[in-house]
Amino acid sequence: MEPIESVCLCGAGFLGWQISLQCASHGIPVRLFDISEEALERASEHIRHELKTWTSEEKITPEEVEATLSQVSFHDDLAEAVDGVDLVIEAVPERLDLKREVFAQLDSVCDDATILATNSSSIRISKIEDATRRLDRVLNTHFYNTPWRRSIVELMRGTGTSDETLERVREFMVSIGITPLMVLRKSTGFIFNRVWRAIKRECLHLVDQGVASFQDVDRAWMTLYETPYGPFGMMDRVGLDVIRDIEMVYYEESGADRDAPPKMLLEMIERGELGVKTGKGFYKYPDPAYLEPGFLKGKS
Repeated sequence: MEPIESVCLCGAGFLGWQISLQCASHGIPVRLFDISEEALERASEHIRHELKTWTSEEKITPEEVEATLSQVSFHDDLAEAVDGVDLVIEAVPERLDLKREVFAQLDSVCDDATILATNSSSIRISKIEDATRRLDRVLNTHFYNTPWRRSIVELMRGTGTSDETLERVREFMVSIGITPLMVLRKSTGFIFNRVWRAIKRECLHLVDQGVASFQDVDRAWMTLYETPYGPFGMMDRVGLDVIRDIEMVYYEESGADRDAPPKMLLEMIERGELGVKTGKGFYKYPDPAYLEPGFLKGKS
């Protein structure tokens, strides 16, 4: 069984550049593709900034920084980006129509042997796979943000994913320092995101229904679990538009009112309050209140 030795990330956003960096830092040549030159430039800046942080923390040497950077190339031509690679990981926004469109494009330009994976945080590959002609070589590979710290990935088959495909990808994840978690039955949200989704939904509805403020929900969480931020701080970091898109996946599947994104969230998105990336979500950035010394005591 041939090992996976080259990767393309399709989408240079939040997780696209992070997964690229994780691969490159373990010696895997990675091509980062996006249709936006601006997105590619931002991704390059993020990678360099993160490597600078690792150097300042003495996690890597300057020589290792250069070795890592040499493994990453940036592309705005899809056919060029995927030419000859063993694995393509799609990391575009959480919309089924967009992901199906991207998979159809990938299927048409990739080598027949190339494995296609989606980094979707909620959409099952079985909803995407028939946009391709390679049912045996598609799967879910769900990474978490900052994979060098949250070093897990959830792997889930489609209806025809072969044992060889799953095993090759599993071994690849181990080779880049990531622990593969196997989803044994099809599951929207996979493993942890089903747990997180229940927490997220209840937190949003607590505030939407006027039961508590988002600050007090976060204070409770941060105090009890000794975390640097709470569920609302986490949602700000993910992006509230992304949160809405994920909630819509569950809502469209169940049709239940309790699964619909709450009015409060939709109104924030309409105002352009998307979280960290726009400078305002539930908190204001770059200096959110939950970082202030008196936050847990209710003083801010």
